[in-house]
Amino acid sequence: MTLPTTLTCETCGDSFTLPAAVRTRYPGWTPKRCIRCRNQASSTEGATPSKEGKPRPSVTRELNLPLAEVLTRFNGGPQDGVFTDGSCAGNPGPGGWGAVVVREGKVIEQHHGSEPATTNNRMELTAIIAGLELVTPTQSVAVYSDSLLVVNTLTKWAAGWQTRGWKRKEGEVKNLDLVQRAWELAKARPLASIQWIRAHNGSLWNEYADSLATAYLRDEL
Repeated sequence: MTLPTTLTCETCGDSFTLPAAVRTRYPGWTPKRCIRCRNQASSTEGATPSKEGKPRPSVTRELNLPLAEVLTRFNGGPQDGVFTDGSCAGNPGPGGWGAVVVREGKVIEQHHGSEPATTNNRMELTAIIAGLELVTPTQSVAVYSDSLLVVNTLTKWAAGWQTRGWKRKEGEVKNLDLVQRAWELAKARPLASIQWIRAHNGSLWNEYADSLATAYLRDEL
């Protein structure tokens, strides 16, 4: 199926186009909403409400900023650690993940990827798995995620789930394959401190990981 050159967002009514790389990677996918509306709907998990009680928007996602522009716009937050993030356009829908190792404000290593059909939670878990894989078993380092679900899973809940045969008191453990992989990596890296970082609050490397996670929606990294 050939997509029209210009699409119309069903939420806001604005016209938008898909980058050529996205059309090639996801043939036949016809998004019903523009990236701004899709990201407003899927970027609230793990975010902290503003003083007015509204979720903080992601400037990086709303404007679909490439890495170079993220580096010029933001300078806040920690300057050392492993930063991870996941995203999904539709939830479920196409999604991406990113992980970056930073030391004294410099990128040491980074990885990103995407899936044609996934969820936001799976991408967040995939991102922290990638981040933990960049850490050696004896390395003392902070590993950041802006998903409270991911952080609580690995710091509060997974040990109990494993003891009960990977069952929750309230039901099944969702995304069990990824949860088990992330938990094994976390246990093998006892000096890695898994920490929550506030989403979209001016933290440079959180926004950078966010940009990696949405790279699949752009023609440039």
